[in-house]
Order: sequence, then C-alpha cells, then structure tokens
Amino acid sequence: MSTIDIPDEHDDIDGIDVIDIRSGDRSTPFEHRVEPVSKTTKAIKFLENHPDVHISPAAVRRIVFGAVEPGLLEDVRLERHRVETGWLSVITYRAYTLLLSPAIENDRLLDKAHYAADPGASDDQRVLAMPTAHETDATLVYADAMDDLLAAIDRASMRVRGNNPQEVGRRIVERPLTAVPATFLKPGRYPDDDLNIVDGNSRWASCTAGIKIPVSSINPTTAKDTVPLLPSHLMRLPLAERRDLVREIVKNAHRDINAATGTSKAARAKRDQAAKLLNAITVPVQVIVGYTDDKPDMGMRRFPVAVRSLLMRMNIGVKPFDASSQNGVTAEEIVTALFDAGELGENAEAVREVLLGRVDVTDAMKALGLNPAFRDLRFTFVVQQLTRKEPRLNAIMAAKLDKRRLQVTHRSGPIVELGLRSYSSLPKEKMAPVRTALDTGCLWQALADHEWTVENIDNDQAVDDLLKRADNDIPARLLLGVIAMVTLVTSGYLLAPGGSAEQIVGGIKVMRTGVGTVIKTVLDKKEGRQVLADAIKRIRANQRPRWWADGQLIERDDWKGSDFNAHLRLAANHGFAPEGYQNDPTATELEDKALTAFQASLTTAAANLDDLIAMRKKNGTDTELSWIVVEPSFKQLKFMDKDLARISEDEPR
Repeated sequence: MSTIDIPDEHDDIDGIDVIDIRSGDRSTPFEHRVEPVSKTTKAIKFLENHPDVHISPAAVRRIVFGAVEPGLLEDVRLERHRVETGWLSVITYRAYTLLLSPAIENDRLLDKAHYAADPGASDDQRVLAMPTAHETDATLVYADAMDDLLAAIDRASMRVRGNNPQEVGRRIVERPLTAVPATFLKPGRYPDDDLNIVDGNSRWASCTAGIKIPVSSINPTTAKDTVPLLPSHLMRLPLAERRDLVREIVKNAHRDINAATGTSKAARAKRDQAAKLLNAITVPVQVIVGYTDDKPDMGMRRFPVAVRSLLMRMNIGVKPFDASSQNGVTAEEIVTALFDAGELGENAEAVREVLLGRVDVTDAMKALGLNPAFRDLRFTFVVQQLTRKEPRLNAIMAAKLDKRRLQVTHRSGPIVELGLRSYSSLPKEKMAPVRTALDTGCLWQALADHEWTVENIDNDQAVDDLLKRADNDIPARLLLGVIAMVTLVTSGYLLAPGGSAEQIVGGIKVMRTGVGTVIKTVLDKKEGRQVLADAIKRIRANQRPRWWADGQLIERDDWKGSDFNAHLRLAANHGFAPEGYQNDPTATELEDKALTAFQASLTTAAANLDDLIAMRKKNGTDTELSWIVVEPSFKQLKFMDKDLARISEDEPR
C-alpha cells in the first residue's frame, strides 16, 4: 500500500531526483536504509560515556536510533553554545524526520489560549504547564496528562503547517532543526520520553504534510485504510515500532519509484511524489545533550530557562511571534528569572504560580490570602508584583526587556499578558478591545513610586472600607484604582478613546490618554473615588456602574459602555459637576495637568531613546552620531534642566 498522498500537480518534465545524503563513499547507487540496531552500539557507548553528555540512556538511544548514519556519532564532536544562564552542549547530525516530534508548547498562541487561572476557562485549547527541570539530566519534564500534550502538539503542528508552509521535497532540508530530550510524568499507556523540537516546527510540519500511514500503525486492525500523519500518531509508538514505521514508509516510497515506470504523467507524478517524500524523510538536527550552569549550585534548575530563551531568539526569520505572544513569552522569562533569583518573597512558589497562571491557582491564591474566584484580584496582584521598585527586580526586568533603564511604560506589555490570563475565556470580539485599551497605557508612575500591597477585597464591605482609607492613604488609593481599572476595562466600561467620545458628551473635550492616566486622574478626586468604588461592587454583581450627578450616585439605564467611558474621560478633564454644567479648571488644576503632560513627554522621550539604541544594536551600528545632528538635542536638554531647577525644590541630601 502506498503511503504517499498524490495531489493533482503540474507536469514536471524533468522529474525530481532522490538526493544522495551520504557523507562517505558514493560510488554505489543511493537508497535510503534505516540501519539495524547492531550498527548503533558503538555510538550509544560513546555518548553514554562522554563527560559533557547529561542525558539518560533512553534519550541516547532515541538520538542514535534516529540517526541516518549512526556511525558518524561514534566520535561526534560536541559543540558548546552560550545562553544567558550558562552553556549548552550540542551535537549535530542528520536524523529521520519521523523520529523527532514537534515542540510541546503554546507559545505562538499565548494570547489566545485558555489558562487555568481563569475560573471560566474550558479544556479547549488549554495552555500547557511550563516544563520543569530534571534533577540531573538536560531534559525537559512535562507534568500534563499525555492526552492533553498530544492534543496541543497536534493543534500546533496543524497550525504551522497551514500558516507557514515550507518548500521541501524538491530539495532536502538544509537548515538544522533544534531538539531537546523530554520526559513525561503522566505517560499513561504511551512512551514516557521523546525527542522534541525547539526550533524548526514549520520545517517538520511541511516535511510530514503529505505522508499517510496505515490505520494499523495506530490501532490494531486488519483494515488497510490510511490516514494523514499527526505527531500524536508517532508519539504513541514505542521506539522500535516507530523505527519500523519509518522503515516501511521508506521501503514503500522506493517501491513506488521502481514500480512507476513509463513516461506518462501519472507515472512521473508518482515517482516525483515518492522522491519528494524521501527527500523530506530526513532533516539535519542539533540536539541539546548537556547543560552547564554559570552557577554550579543551580545544577539543572535553569535548564528550561536556557532552552526556552532559544524560542523567541531563534524564531525570528520566517514567521516572528505576534507582539502579544512575544510579551507573554518575555513575561514568563521575567517571572522565572525573578523566582530563580529569590526575588518573589517568602511564598515564592505560590507567587510564581499566580503570576504565570498556567496551572490551577486556587491553592496558591489562598496561600497569598486572596480569593481565587475574583479575576480582578489576580490581575491586580500581577500589577503590584511587576511594578515593585527593588533594584535587583528592576535590573532583571530591564535585562529581559532589553532596556537600558526601566520605565514604568516598559512593564506594561508583560503585565497585560499575564493579567489577561484570568480572562482568557472571553470571546475574541470582547478580548480585542480589552487588550487594545490596556495596551494604550494601563500604568501610572505612582504604582512604581510607592509601596502598596494587594488585599483580599472580595466583598462590598471590603470595598467600602478601602474607599474610606483611600482618602488619606496612598497605597489604599492605588489598590482601589487598579482594581477599578481592571474591572472597568474587562467589562467594557473603560475603553481606548474612541472618535465619538466628544459627540457623546456634547462636544466637550475629553481626556484622550491611556486608561491608566484616566484612572489616576479620576482617583485624585473624591467623587471619582466614589464612582470607582461603586463600579467595582456593581460590575462584580453584573450590574451597570452608576454615575455621579447632583451630589450622588445615580443609575443610567440608557448608557452603554461607550457612554460611561466618554463621561469618565470627561470627568478626568473637567471634574465631576452637576448635570448640564462643567466647572472651568482652576489655575492649580491647570498647572497640575501641565506638569503631568511634561512628565509624560519625558517618559516618551526616554523610551524613544531606548528604542533608537536597541535599533542600532540590532543593526550592528557602531559609528557615533555626528555632533551637528545631536547638538540641538543636547542644548534642549540643558535648557530644560536649568528651567526645571528654577521651579523645583533642591534635591534632598
């Protein structure tokens, strides 16, 4: 039975040749051949005894059994690759494609996956738990149930196969894939280890796109039907049976070439398809077989971090991550680095689980004194943890974000992606405006300038008590503001500034800034704090928020989310006044607004300078800017420094 799916293709007169991939003598005709186990003994012994190979005997066998020429591994040279936390030991060889498996990750889907931290999340497209480190081996350990792992791998493979097809078959794959040994804690009836790709999933998916396998290879049956190959089909098979499947596919492909004689279009098409399959049945691969941490006492603890850091840095060519997925990966790197550095406090394990949100956070939230049923509390906790101003924490965050110095705006992307994991089950049409509103600026400087903590504000009385303290206590005010912001944005009552905002409020200018600045400004008004506190209580109870008018909170049943958004932005600009009348801002208020605008422009300017420096670094630019070009900027900064000093107190000694 043929294992090749033959589509209706164009007439290729020249035909496709099977490419000779042998490294040695080529005097005899080439034919793919899966080497017998007897040819692997010396290579297995060499790798098992090598001092820089830190993997299990089972992982060594997977590597050698999957090698096209296992004899080349008998004295293979190990290369050392530098990563952020240490050195990876790598070997490079040519492997049979089907003896590798795609990556076990959802990283390209981090902004779309469902998270266990979300009380409303379903099992559909549930994100996987992050792999942990093996105690002694350079191996990734996965704790999810095997059925969940297989479903995620199939889903990711089908996505890259459709979204990022590669041209393979007419030529062999020449750019190496990168793989790492993996082991599974809950294998069930399946093998408990594999060799999984870190980089090269698109190439793997395209290599296997046209392969169909007998149903009997998956389930015991006498049926001769075939089905399209999925990664889960391969990962279900014991290693010996997986090699036998490769051997059968190779044998059938050669049989198709030999049997399809003649010059007819059908005969040539069958030969070409068989040749394509044989050219795609092998790939170059570099496998991580060891890891040495810069801090010997860390052992293998940071091995997953070292491997994970390759993901964004290697996937930069054909199809880079979306910005939201990049922020998600960066956020996880930040949290992991903070945990490893001991910067997450006494209850570090619970803090890490709550921040990442990949596993059920019920117990972790309770350990931190927070009610796990309240999504806004977890989001607020994310904001609080990642706006802390400890020097070591800031240094780690700046390094992961590739920033020269850390500004409050730099923290926004990772905070948004981690926080929204509590709302991952929201429909796509509702999530889009939420992410847009938060991305426009959800933070304000006071969150990093003051120490504040997250309290368990999980009932109306707790909100009322917090409101009372917020009049005179800055930490309480910040906590009230963040909970209100999260609640209003995720429910659609505080949005990015729309074009119709002024029309809604009668043509009066509203505050067209990020949601964080709006909340910060409203929070500084007593009426504003009452509106925000009342909104928290009512939205949690699935009621519309009320508005301040005639000295009290009143219901606006005819208001939509855009109406509340426009009026809140109006109040940020003009304050809360009786219905139909807006007080002109006082001289003091105008000065405060002017100072805020000036400080915001400095933050933007500093971020733009960071972007310029990062761009020069990326482009390899080492020539200095001419003085003529930068002289106006230096003079402007010098004059601004003197002008600001004239209206400011002296710096405390």
